[in-house]
Amino acid sequence: MPMPLFSISNLTKTFSTGDETTIPALSGINLAIHSGECLLISGANGSGKTVLMLILAGLMDADGGEVLFRGQPLNTVLPELRRHLGLVFQDADAQIVGETVAEDIAFGPKNLGFAKAAVAERVQEALTALGLADKRDRPPRNLSGGEKRRLAVAGILAMGCETIIMDEPFANLDWPGVVQVLEIVRQLKQEGKTVILLTHELEKVLAFADRLVILDRGIVREDGKPAEVLDRLKDEYGVRDPRKSYGTVEDCTWL
Repeated sequence: MPMPLFSISNLTKTFSTGDETTIPALSGINLAIHSGECLLISGANGSGKTVLMLILAGLMDADGGEVLFRGQPLNTVLPELRRHLGLVFQDADAQIVGETVAEDIAFGPKNLGFAKAAVAERVQEALTALGLADKRDRPPRNLSGGEKRRLAVAGILAMGCETIIMDEPFANLDWPGVVQVLEIVRQLKQEGKTVILLTHELEKVLAFADRLVILDRGIVREDGKPAEVLDRLKDEYGVRDPRKSYGTVEDCTWL
């Protein structure tokens, strides 16, 4: 098999509570993530999804274990990682830095050192790809929730990122916003991007997943094909099997 994009071995992370005790956020995580797959990581609030995302992105240090990116220790290849991987946070407003939509998209490629003409070309391509061309001169904070997530993805694509992690991408979105995000996921998947979705809302997006991982209290409880993982699901994981309402895995989408 090809070398995994990410190889995660015995990863641990704990947080201090301030009274000389610690809370385990991740406990012995072993996981391989492959290029071009759509990986869905699910779990209840506090299961460790966001902590894992931050470590993979090089934004938080683990306490133990190892993360390899393309076979190399993550901390030795951070510049390459940051050109390859982009994050869409749950709070899209936290990622807005430009006064206009176009300026916001341009921020990433400018910081990567692209020439002015290349930045302009990348911005236009991203605006078109994400359906934001008619909003290029608007203030980003006036966009809807779904449009802000589209803007975040546009900025990631303008940097040339091949891997996108989306943390709770449907949080606080109405139906049109959810549909906008799902259309992005479908488009990224069709283009062969690596898409990692962290969500407990399986009913909205499970149909797009190649793999489903269940995190529970910082431990990988299940990892495999979505239908097989759901067949083994336990109530204590805090994840609902959407097939009880939707039928098959293929039916689990709001598109």
